Amino acid sequence: MDSVVQSQMQNQNGFTALPDSELVSFCQGGQENAFAELMARHRNSAMKVALSILRDRQEAEDEVQNAFWKAYEHIGHFQGESKFSTWLTRIVVNQCLMRLRQLRRARILYLEEGLASSEDNLTLELRDSRQSPEQELGREEVAKVLQAEIRKTPPLLRKVFLLRDVEQRPMPEVAETLGISVAAAKSRLLRARAELRLR
Repeated sequence: MDSVVQSQMQNQNGFTALPDSELVSFCQGGQENAFAELMARHRNSAMKVALSILRDRQEAEDEVQNAFWKAYEHIGHFQGESKFSTWLTRIVVNQCLMRLRQLRRARILYLEEGLASSEDNLTLELRDSRQSPEQELGREEVAKVLQAEIRKTPPLLRKVFLLRDVEQRPMPEVAETLGISVAAAKSRLLRARAELRLR
């Protein structure tokens, strides 16, 4: 598309008529309005994902905002190997999982004043709930293997798995996106899960 047509589209409709891939190109060229359009376009789906993980609207909004900020900072690294929405969803999920880890570490134990001033000898042992480096490495390795196996899944099954289990979209929306019936989408999802379990 030549620059005259691009500027006409931007002037008439803003960026609303452009696909995500072109908006990303404009963002990488430094046009902040293009990123604002991407945010508006993907905010609801990002919130659904964050809410499904965090179960708290305020925290979900915070982490979606953080995810958008990270996406903006790293938009230059996006190479278009996957859809922008998939890349953004991964960032949202990572932000939410980091938030959950922080919340687990921030648990506070309150001691009543009577116990503190008691003459009895009181020993309080606090268990470290953090994962050991070996456990953390194991979790990362499992995540890498799972991502590799998802990529090996046939596209017909992979799409329904990503939409339903990764992006947490409702089945009717998954079926509509793929242009199939809800029953067919459920069948493909079951087959995708079975194949991943076998792998």
